[in-house]
Amino acid sequence: MRRAVLAALLLLPGAAMAQTGHGGDLAYDIAILQGLDKVTARVVTIEAPVGVPVHMGALEIVARACKKRRPEDQPESAAFLDIWELRPDQPAAGLFRGWMFASSPALSAMEHPVFDIWVLDCRNAKGR
Repeated sequence: MRRAVLAALLLLPGAAMAQTGHGGDLAYDIAILQGLDKVTARVVTIEAPVGVPVHMGALEIVARACKKRRPEDQPESAAFLDIWELRPDQPAAGLFRGWMFASSPALSAMEHPVFDIWVLDCRNAKGR
């Protein structure tokens, strides 16, 4: 099943961006994410600077990269994320590591009973 998902990723227009990592795509400083707490139905927008841990509930999220296609290409934003669940007196549990695509949030989704996280966009810090 996992191989089928990976094969499908290779066929997506956004997958080439994740594979090459340089093919003319633009790198950005901040991943704009959205999170859903399924218990409270609260939706929050999260600004995750690349390389800086941010938190949503018991989750710690680190954006490792955020890339967008050039304006003349088909729109796509993608972020490489590491997501852990932090619980008191327990080691951090890795939940997700990989690329998430704004145009296909369900394709590479984090599976968690309480939280959903997905990519909205990438942007640069003000003044850059």
